[in-house]
Amino acid sequence: MIPAQFDYVRAGSLGEAVQELSADEDAKVLAGGQSLLPLLRLRLAYPSKLVDVGRLPELTGVHDRGDHVFIGAMATHDEVMRSGVVNADCPLVAQATATVADPAVRHRGTFGGSLAHCDPAGDLPAVVLALEGVFVARSGEGEREIPAAEFFVDYLESALRPGEVLVGVRLPKLGAGWGYHYEKFHRTAQSWAIVGVAAAVKRSNGAIEEARIGLTNMGPTPVRAHAVETALRGRQLSDDLRQACEEAAAGTSPPSDLHAQPDYRRHLARVLTHRAILHAAGSP
Repeated sequence: MIPAQFDYVRAGSLGEAVQELSADEDAKVLAGGQSLLPLLRLRLAYPSKLVDVGRLPELTGVHDRGDHVFIGAMATHDEVMRSGVVNADCPLVAQATATVADPAVRHRGTFGGSLAHCDPAGDLPAVVLALEGVFVARSGEGEREIPAAEFFVDYLESALRPGEVLVGVRLPKLGAGWGYHYEKFHRTAQSWAIVGVAAAVKRSNGAIEEARIGLTNMGPTPVRAHAVETALRGRQLSDDLRQACEEAAAGTSPPSDLHAQPDYRRHLARVLTHRAILHAAGSP
């Protein structure tokens, strides 16, 4: 289909992008376009204006900032996946990013664009939620920090306000003793996750000291599996952890579509959480 008519502006600076967005509440940011363009073609989105931020250096790169890693909103999936900083300090992000779509999409799609799109079937939202990342947004009023737990509001809806641009995401370096794994079940290598599990596990003296688990496609937003996290705390790595992982679907509202019914997704959440925990607990 042909998209509805819209104006196009290529921003020359972050300030200009903010100004253009503030002047028109129906304007949308155009980054890599891998999420937005299909919506435009299907006329599921009707922006009056597209503000292209693709050439703004303020939004690019992966940066080591001491106690955290800052990933610019315009960093591509491929750049994030190959980053030495990300692989060393936030390996869960690198693992999940490597499963996003295919190489063509990973070279064009952006880290920030995927997150701001807020698709609960996307791989990255659950990862950033599990790692307790912080989103940094810029508007005419200055910078605003949004914890990941508050960023994903509803299906395809973020906490970004009209006139705000996502600058990047801060991801804490969790340090020694943590293991990570992203487990994903999908029909084909390029398709969305039917269910995905992002797991981070801190080990101490043969036991699980802390676990953080984010679920993909188990509701209108990514879900934190708090019941499993509580059940796993203090458990020995030599224990059978399957019973604790039975709580993975607690409090979720998985969708029903052509690919899976809610009951099947709940079953997958339990199975994949167990697998992810075992991998994370056993990783170096």
